[in-house]
Amino acid sequence: MDKHQAMTIFVTVVETEGFASAARKLKVSPSVITRVVTELEQHLGVRLLTRTTRVVRVTEAGARFFEDSRRILTEIEAAELSAASVNATPRGQLTVTAPVLFGKRYLVPIAHDYLTRYPAVNLDCWFLDRIVNLVDEGVDVGIRIGKLPDSSLQAVAVGKVRHLLCASPDYLEAHGTPQHPDDLDSHVTIQGTGLTPSPEWRFRVDGRTLAVPIQPRLITTTNDSAIAAGLAGLGIVRLLSYQIVQELAEGTLRVVLADYEFDPLPVHVIHREGRHVNQKVRAFLDLAVETLRAKAPLWNVL
Repeated sequence: MDKHQAMTIFVTVVETEGFASAARKLKVSPSVITRVVTELEQHLGVRLLTRTTRVVRVTEAGARFFEDSRRILTEIEAAELSAASVNATPRGQLTVTAPVLFGKRYLVPIAHDYLTRYPAVNLDCWFLDRIVNLVDEGVDVGIRIGKLPDSSLQAVAVGKVRHLLCASPDYLEAHGTPQHPDDLDSHVTIQGTGLTPSPEWRFRVDGRTLAVPIQPRLITTTNDSAIAAGLAGLGIVRLLSYQIVQELAEGTLRVVLADYEFDPLPVHVIHREGRHVNQKVRAFLDLAVETLRAKAPLWNVL
């Protein structure tokens, strides 16, 4: 039995949810699919699939074998790509993702440098204010802000950012500067749902978490529009420090309630699991990590 072929066929049957669909994808006859799966079950001594006239269901043993087979096939493919790309120029399609403003301000310059160095690569940038699942959505590299959950992803720390409350000097002059989170009850607040889709803001007070309910006068779907509203003097807005580096440096926004902030949030460059990273991904990772670490002191805005 060709075990690599058998695993490939079995994984394709499960992923496409049928023998006929797997045959179409692999461009072989349905009889080949049936024969290989039957031989595989006989070889293993367990039933992997339950077949009916309409559906194919995975057994408990089949589900476990599917996960192991998919992992093994991925590692084989990665090893082959790694060996083939040792002396190769990066080429092909690369997909990266980042939050909208982070991508606009920090990844676009990296993308320019990367594409200049490697003209055989096409870059697809997904700038989205949501968590993108790299594995499920087929993305190669991502920027993740915040604590990372346990996962199969590889992560490289590049810096930290603060979670800030800020307002324009004109607003603070007109309405006063809050001295405690409870003072927000008498202030106008702005909420960018890309960052804080919550009816409350949280603070650290005497070592404990204080949740302060807010009733935003303005809710926006993007953080750049929330920044614009803050600059216009509409109210107090909560943002990440990397988003307002220039505004804080110029004094057009001022930080309030800094004594009640939580610890800074980590920033990681993440990529999909694998000991063998192909050349186009490795080249982007090296460039991104070097560039972002050099800029990290700006983000923390001490």
